[in-house]
Amino acid sequence: MATAYKDQRVGIFIDIQNLYHSAKNLYRARVNFRELIKTVTGNRKLIRAMAYVVKSETALGEKSFFEALTQVGLELRTKDLQIYPGGQKKADWDVGLAVDAIRMADSLDVVILVTGDGDFKPLVEYLKWGLGKQVEIAAFTKTASGLLKEDADFFTALEDIPKILLKKQL
Repeated sequence: MATAYKDQRVGIFIDIQNLYHSAKNLYRARVNFRELIKTVTGNRKLIRAMAYVVKSETALGEKSFFEALTQVGLELRTKDLQIYPGGQKKADWDVGLAVDAIRMADSLDVVILVTGDGDFKPLVEYLKWGLGKQVEIAAFTKTASGLLKEDADFFTALEDIPKILLKKQL
């Protein structure tokens, strides 16, 4: 495990779409975000926990899902789903999440990215080597980029966290 000190200031940045779809497709389950935050923070000082979500016009239960995220202490950053002529849809928070992590880095000792998306490799490298931050990745092993796991100071396999998965009621 990466070195963890009680006085370390931690920021958590959660790619909700990546996590939601990984849990749903791999385990037919939902993520227990309260347990996630508690586990990855450990005994360190949590400064901010950000969740990046996309609003769609048709998703039932979206409002209650977003409210549940805020109730566990996550600050939501929301974006509308973009639908282009021809029906193509785009929903991406990669740049926004990266900018926020860099913007907040001066107030943090540890940046925890909760995503398996390999597009974040340059962010991990910049935070580590450009800003001297400890960078941790938390994701489901099967959907996490190998390069992202290699570059991180520490990788948390979410499937190994007790109580992380909430099985759907059938």
